[in-house]
Amino acid sequence: MLKYLEVVTQKRTHFEEITDAVQEIIDESGIKEGICYIYVPHTTAGVFINENADPDVKWDIENALDKLIPWEDGYKHIEGNAAAHIKSVLTGNSLFVPIKDGKLLLGIWQGIFFAEFDGPRDRKVIIKLMEG
Repeated sequence: MLKYLEVVTQKRTHFEEITDAVQEIIDESGIKEGICYIYVPHTTAGVFINENADPDVKWDIENALDKLIPWEDGYKHIEGNAAAHIKSVLTGNSLFVPIKDGKLLLGIWQGIFFAEFDGPRDRKVIIKLMEG
């Protein structure tokens, strides 16, 4: 089963938690055991799993990435968004989460986040569910 999740971002860097939306796709599928693949088909965005209980964690991640990869730093990429490309490499563009009893097997504090680094934009996240 393959589904597309739409994510609309409002600023250059934005971390949107998509855990509930992904779980809803699993619920609709009826799959009880398997794997959920999450793939971002964009070169200036990514996906990651991290703490979703304290919103300051997202701020800390964004702040640390900005310190490591500043927006302006003499990059050669002519479109002016080289920092977004580099940040997407660090977060990665895909991950997988096991499904058990119809639920994502995430840790108690974990959530799935879409990471925008060149917004605002309308984005897609591809969700592939495999039963078994």
